[in-house]
Amino acid sequence: MSSNAETLDATVLPPRGETTRARWWRYLKRDKKALGGLIVLVVLVVTALFADYIAPYDPNAMDYDMIGEPSLAHPLGTDDLGRDLLSRLIHGTQVSLFVGLSTVAIALVAGVLMGVAAGYFGGWIDHIIMRYIDLQWAFPNFIIAVYLVAVFGTGLSNVIVAVSLAFLDDFARIARGMVLSIKEEQYVAAARVVGCSNWRIMWRHILPNATAPLIVQATVSVSYAILAEASLSFLGLGVEADTPTWGLILADARSFISRAWWLGVYPGVAIMITVLAINFLGDTLRDILDVREAKDVGH
Repeated sequence: MSSNAETLDATVLPPRGETTRARWWRYLKRDKKALGGLIVLVVLVVTALFADYIAPYDPNAMDYDMIGEPSLAHPLGTDDLGRDLLSRLIHGTQVSLFVGLSTVAIALVAGVLMGVAAGYFGGWIDHIIMRYIDLQWAFPNFIIAVYLVAVFGTGLSNVIVAVSLAFLDDFARIARGMVLSIKEEQYVAAARVVGCSNWRIMWRHILPNATAPLIVQATVSVSYAILAEASLSFLGLGVEADTPTWGLILADARSFISRAWWLGVYPGVAIMITVLAINFLGDTLRDILDVREAKDVGH
Protein backbone atom coordinates (compact mmCIF):
# COMPACT_ATOMS: atom_id res chain seq x y z
CA MET A 1 0.00 0.00 0.00
CA SER A 2 2.83 2.37 0.83
CA SER A 3 4.60 1.63 -2.45
CA ASN A 4 1.44 2.55 -4.38
CA ALA A 5 1.21 5.84 -2.49
CA GLU A 6 4.85 6.64 -3.25
CA THR A 7 4.29 5.90 -6.94
CA LEU A 8 1.20 8.13 -6.97
CA ASP A 9 3.09 10.98 -5.34
CA ALA A 10 5.93 10.66 -7.84
CA THR A 11 3.72 10.66 -10.93
CA VAL A 12 0.73 12.88 -10.08
CA LEU A 13 1.30 15.09 -7.10
CA PRO A 14 3.78 17.94 -7.59
CA PRO A 15 6.71 17.97 -5.15
CA ARG A 16 6.56 20.58 -2.42
CA GLY A 17 8.28 23.82 -3.32
CA GLU A 18 8.43 22.91 -7.01
CA THR A 19 8.70 25.92 -9.29
CA THR A 20 6.46 26.42 -12.29
CA ARG A 21 9.39 25.89 -14.67
CA ALA A 22 10.36 22.62 -12.96
CA ARG A 23 6.74 21.49 -13.08
CA TRP A 24 6.63 22.25 -16.82
CA TRP A 25 9.70 20.15 -17.50
CA ARG A 26 8.44 17.30 -15.33
CA TYR A 27 5.21 17.09 -17.31
CA LEU A 28 6.98 17.49 -20.65
CA LYS A 29 9.46 14.72 -19.88
CA ARG A 30 6.61 12.44 -18.87
CA ASP A 31 4.38 13.31 -21.85
CA LYS A 32 6.32 12.77 -25.06
CA LYS A 33 3.41 14.00 -27.18
CA ALA A 34 3.50 17.39 -25.50
CA LEU A 35 7.27 17.60 -25.86
CA GLY A 36 6.95 16.77 -29.56
CA GLY A 37 4.20 19.36 -29.91
CA LEU A 38 6.40 22.01 -28.29
CA ILE A 39 9.28 21.20 -30.64
CA VAL A 40 6.97 21.39 -33.67
CA LEU A 41 5.59 24.75 -32.53
CA VAL A 42 9.07 26.16 -31.99
CA VAL A 43 10.03 25.07 -35.51
CA LEU A 44 6.86 26.65 -36.92
CA VAL A 45 7.45 29.93 -35.10
CA VAL A 46 11.05 30.10 -36.32
CA THR A 47 9.87 29.28 -39.85
CA ALA A 48 7.25 32.03 -39.72
CA LEU A 49 9.71 34.64 -38.37
CA PHE A 50 12.40 33.87 -40.95
CA ALA A 51 10.21 32.80 -43.87
CA ASP A 52 11.80 35.33 -46.23
CA TYR A 53 15.22 33.78 -45.60
CA ILE A 54 14.17 30.12 -45.44
CA ALA A 55 11.93 29.98 -48.51
CA PRO A 56 13.99 29.12 -51.61
CA TYR A 57 11.73 31.10 -53.97
CA ASP A 58 9.27 33.96 -54.00
CA PRO A 59 5.93 32.34 -53.10
CA ASN A 60 4.15 34.13 -55.95
CA ALA A 61 6.89 33.80 -58.58
CA MET A 62 5.60 31.90 -61.62
CA ASP A 63 7.76 29.65 -63.78
CA TYR A 64 5.71 27.97 -66.50
CA ASP A 65 8.72 25.92 -67.55
CA MET A 66 8.89 24.20 -64.13
CA ILE A 67 5.31 22.99 -63.64
CA GLY A 68 5.58 19.43 -62.40
CA GLU A 69 6.24 16.86 -59.71
CA PRO A 70 8.67 17.17 -56.79
CA SER A 71 12.28 17.45 -57.94
CA LEU A 72 15.67 18.62 -56.69
CA ALA A 73 14.89 22.18 -57.74
CA HIS A 74 11.42 22.06 -56.17
CA PRO A 75 11.37 19.44 -53.35
CA LEU A 76 7.58 19.61 -52.93
CA GLY A 77 6.77 20.28 -56.57
CA THR A 78 5.02 23.26 -58.15
CA ASP A 79 1.41 24.21 -58.72
CA ASP A 80 -0.40 24.81 -61.99
CA LEU A 81 1.19 28.26 -62.31
CA GLY A 82 4.72 27.09 -61.65
CA ARG A 83 4.89 28.49 -58.12
CA ASP A 84 7.14 26.60 -55.70
CA LEU A 85 4.93 24.73 -53.22
CA LEU A 86 7.54 24.62 -50.44
CA SER A 87 7.95 28.39 -50.53
CA ARG A 88 4.19 28.91 -50.44
CA LEU A 89 3.83 26.56 -47.47
CA ILE A 90 6.62 28.33 -45.58
CA HIS A 91 5.03 31.73 -46.12
CA GLY A 92 1.65 30.23 -45.35
CA THR A 93 2.98 29.47 -41.86
CA GLN A 94 3.19 33.21 -41.25
CA VAL A 95 -0.46 33.76 -42.13
CA SER A 96 -1.77 30.74 -40.22
CA LEU A 97 0.08 31.50 -36.98
CA PHE A 98 -0.68 35.22 -37.22
CA VAL A 99 -4.38 34.57 -37.70
CA GLY A 100 -4.44 31.99 -34.91
CA LEU A 101 -2.68 34.16 -32.36
CA SER A 102 -4.31 37.49 -33.25
CA THR A 103 -7.86 36.15 -33.34
CA VAL A 104 -7.46 34.42 -29.99
CA ALA A 105 -5.91 37.55 -28.47
CA ILE A 106 -8.85 39.69 -29.60
CA ALA A 107 -11.43 37.10 -28.54
CA LEU A 108 -9.70 36.65 -25.17
CA VAL A 109 -9.68 40.36 -24.34
CA ALA A 110 -13.24 40.99 -25.51
CA GLY A 111 -14.64 37.81 -23.95
CA VAL A 112 -12.91 38.36 -20.61
CA LEU A 113 -14.17 41.96 -20.42
CA MET A 114 -17.72 40.80 -21.04
CA GLY A 115 -17.51 37.80 -18.73
CA VAL A 116 -15.92 39.65 -15.81
CA ALA A 117 -18.44 42.50 -16.06
CA ALA A 118 -21.37 40.06 -16.21
CA GLY A 119 -20.16 37.92 -13.31
CA TYR A 120 -19.07 40.74 -11.02
CA PHE A 121 -21.91 43.24 -11.39
CA GLY A 122 -24.76 40.81 -12.11
CA GLY A 123 -28.26 42.27 -12.51
CA TRP A 124 -29.24 43.79 -15.83
CA ILE A 125 -25.61 43.89 -17.04
CA ASP A 126 -25.32 40.13 -16.57
CA HIS A 127 -28.73 39.61 -18.19
CA ILE A 128 -27.93 41.61 -21.35
CA ILE A 129 -24.44 40.15 -21.83
CA MET A 130 -25.47 36.55 -21.22
CA ARG A 131 -28.51 36.73 -23.49
CA TYR A 132 -26.18 37.81 -26.29
CA ILE A 133 -23.74 35.02 -25.40
CA ASP A 134 -26.61 32.50 -25.34
CA LEU A 135 -27.74 33.69 -28.75
CA GLN A 136 -24.25 33.30 -30.18
CA TRP A 137 -23.83 29.96 -28.41
CA ALA A 138 -26.82 28.60 -30.33
CA PHE A 139 -24.87 28.71 -33.61
CA PRO A 140 -21.66 26.86 -34.52
CA ASN A 141 -18.58 29.08 -34.46
CA PHE A 142 -17.76 28.39 -38.09
CA ILE A 143 -21.25 29.35 -39.26
CA ILE A 144 -20.92 32.64 -37.39
CA ALA A 145 -17.52 33.26 -38.98
CA VAL A 146 -18.91 32.56 -42.47
CA TYR A 147 -21.79 34.96 -41.87
CA LEU A 148 -19.51 37.73 -40.57
CA VAL A 149 -17.11 37.36 -43.51
CA ALA A 150 -20.08 37.56 -45.86
CA VAL A 151 -21.10 40.81 -44.15
CA PHE A 152 -17.65 42.42 -43.80
CA GLY A 153 -16.12 41.01 -46.99
CA THR A 154 -13.02 38.91 -47.61
CA GLY A 155 -9.48 39.86 -46.64
CA LEU A 156 -7.04 39.04 -43.85
CA SER A 157 -8.23 41.73 -41.43
CA ASN A 158 -11.89 40.82 -41.96
CA VAL A 159 -11.15 37.13 -41.39
CA ILE A 160 -9.40 37.97 -38.11
CA VAL A 161 -12.34 40.09 -36.92
CA ALA A 162 -14.91 37.48 -37.96
CA VAL A 163 -13.16 34.55 -36.29
CA SER A 164 -12.50 36.64 -33.15
CA LEU A 165 -16.16 37.54 -32.77
CA ALA A 166 -17.13 33.92 -33.35
CA PHE A 167 -14.89 32.69 -30.50
CA LEU A 168 -15.41 35.36 -27.83
CA ASP A 169 -18.45 33.61 -26.29
CA ASP A 170 -16.26 30.74 -25.05
CA PHE A 171 -14.01 33.11 -23.12
CA ALA A 172 -16.96 35.13 -21.81
CA ARG A 173 -18.62 32.04 -20.34
CA ILE A 174 -15.44 30.81 -18.69
CA ALA A 175 -14.60 34.24 -17.25
CA ARG A 176 -18.12 34.73 -15.89
CA GLY A 177 -18.15 31.29 -14.26
CA MET A 178 -14.79 31.86 -12.59
CA VAL A 179 -15.81 35.32 -11.33
CA LEU A 180 -19.03 33.95 -9.83
CA SER A 181 -17.05 31.35 -7.88
CA ILE A 182 -14.30 33.74 -6.77
CA LYS A 183 -16.07 37.02 -5.93
CA GLU A 184 -17.52 35.62 -2.69
CA GLU A 185 -14.11 34.60 -1.32
CA GLN A 186 -12.92 36.20 1.90
CA TYR A 187 -10.03 38.07 0.35
CA VAL A 188 -12.44 39.77 -2.08
CA ALA A 189 -14.69 40.77 0.82
CA ALA A 190 -11.64 42.11 2.66
CA ALA A 191 -10.72 44.18 -0.38
CA ARG A 192 -14.19 45.71 -0.37
CA VAL A 193 -13.93 46.49 3.32
CA VAL A 194 -10.67 48.40 2.94
CA GLY A 195 -12.24 50.49 0.18
CA CYS A 196 -10.80 49.01 -3.03
CA SER A 197 -12.64 50.11 -6.15
CA ASN A 198 -14.60 47.64 -8.28
CA TRP A 199 -12.04 48.00 -11.04
CA ARG A 200 -9.15 47.15 -8.71
CA ILE A 201 -10.99 44.19 -7.20
CA MET A 202 -11.83 42.76 -10.62
CA TRP A 203 -8.41 43.10 -12.21
CA ARG A 204 -6.09 42.75 -9.21
CA HIS A 205 -7.88 40.22 -7.03
CA ILE A 206 -10.37 38.21 -9.10
CA LEU A 207 -8.98 37.92 -12.63
CA PRO A 208 -5.46 36.72 -11.67
CA ASN A 209 -7.07 33.77 -9.87
CA ALA A 210 -9.15 32.89 -12.95
CA THR A 211 -6.36 32.81 -15.52
CA ALA A 212 -5.68 29.05 -15.57
CA PRO A 213 -8.82 27.92 -17.47
CA LEU A 214 -8.58 30.99 -19.72
CA ILE A 215 -5.00 30.14 -20.70
CA VAL A 216 -5.98 26.57 -21.51
CA GLN A 217 -8.97 27.72 -23.57
CA ALA A 218 -6.78 30.22 -25.43
CA THR A 219 -4.26 27.51 -26.31
CA VAL A 220 -6.93 25.20 -27.70
CA SER A 221 -8.65 28.07 -29.53
CA VAL A 222 -5.48 28.81 -31.53
CA SER A 223 -5.85 25.48 -33.33
CA TYR A 224 -9.56 26.17 -33.93
CA ALA A 225 -8.71 29.59 -35.37
CA ILE A 226 -6.12 28.08 -37.74
CA LEU A 227 -8.69 25.54 -38.92
CA ALA A 228 -11.31 28.27 -39.32
CA GLU A 229 -9.00 30.42 -41.46
CA ALA A 230 -8.04 27.43 -43.60
CA SER A 231 -11.69 26.47 -44.04
CA LEU A 232 -12.74 30.01 -44.97
CA SER A 233 -9.89 30.30 -47.47
CA PHE A 234 -10.77 26.89 -48.90
CA LEU A 235 -14.33 28.13 -49.50
CA GLY A 236 -13.08 31.35 -51.10
CA LEU A 237 -14.16 33.49 -48.12
CA GLY A 238 -10.72 34.06 -46.63
CA VAL A 239 -7.70 36.08 -47.66
CA GLU A 240 -6.94 37.57 -51.06
CA ALA A 241 -6.09 35.20 -53.89
CA ASP A 242 -2.41 36.27 -54.00
CA THR A 243 -1.84 35.56 -50.29
CA PRO A 244 -0.21 32.16 -49.73
CA THR A 245 -2.17 30.33 -47.02
CA TRP A 246 -2.60 26.63 -46.39
CA GLY A 247 -6.35 26.78 -46.98
CA LEU A 248 -5.97 28.67 -50.24
CA ILE A 249 -3.35 26.21 -51.48
CA LEU A 250 -5.80 23.40 -50.74
CA ALA A 251 -8.52 25.24 -52.62
CA ASP A 252 -6.28 25.65 -55.66
CA ALA A 253 -5.46 21.93 -55.55
CA ARG A 254 -9.08 20.77 -55.89
CA SER A 255 -9.00 20.79 -59.68
CA PHE A 256 -5.71 18.88 -59.87
CA ILE A 257 -6.02 16.33 -57.05
CA SER A 258 -6.13 13.36 -59.45
CA ARG A 259 -3.16 14.56 -61.52
CA ALA A 260 -1.02 16.43 -58.95
CA TRP A 261 -1.48 14.76 -55.56
CA TRP A 262 1.28 16.81 -53.92
CA LEU A 263 -0.72 20.04 -54.20
CA GLY A 264 -3.33 18.85 -51.71
CA VAL A 265 -1.37 16.45 -49.52
CA TYR A 266 1.38 18.74 -48.25
CA PRO A 267 -0.80 21.68 -47.08
CA GLY A 268 -3.21 19.21 -45.49
CA VAL A 269 -0.35 17.56 -43.60
CA ALA A 270 0.91 21.00 -42.48
CA ILE A 271 -2.50 21.89 -41.04
CA MET A 272 -2.84 18.48 -39.36
CA ILE A 273 0.61 18.59 -37.73
CA THR A 274 0.12 22.16 -36.48
CA VAL A 275 -3.29 21.48 -34.95
CA LEU A 276 -2.12 18.24 -33.33
CA ALA A 277 0.96 19.95 -31.85
CA ILE A 278 -1.15 22.73 -30.32
CA ASN A 279 -3.72 20.27 -28.95
CA PHE A 280 -1.03 18.03 -27.40
CA LEU A 281 0.55 21.03 -25.73
CA GLY A 282 -2.84 22.31 -24.59
CA ASP A 283 -3.64 19.00 -22.89
CA THR A 284 -0.42 19.13 -20.90
CA LEU A 285 -0.96 22.80 -20.08
CA ARG A 286 -4.37 21.89 -18.67
CA ASP A 287 -2.77 19.26 -16.42
CA ILE A 288 -0.11 21.69 -15.22
CA LEU A 289 -2.56 24.45 -14.34
CA ASP A 290 -5.32 22.24 -12.93
CA VAL A 291 -4.29 22.32 -9.28
CA ARG A 292 -7.72 21.07 -8.17
CA GLU A 293 -6.98 17.70 -9.77
CA ALA A 294 -3.89 17.29 -7.62
CA LYS A 295 -5.79 18.32 -4.50
CA ASP A 296 -8.58 15.83 -5.20
CA VAL A 297 -6.09 13.00 -5.69
CA GLY A 298 -4.31 13.99 -2.52
CA HIS A 299 -7.51 13.65 -0.48
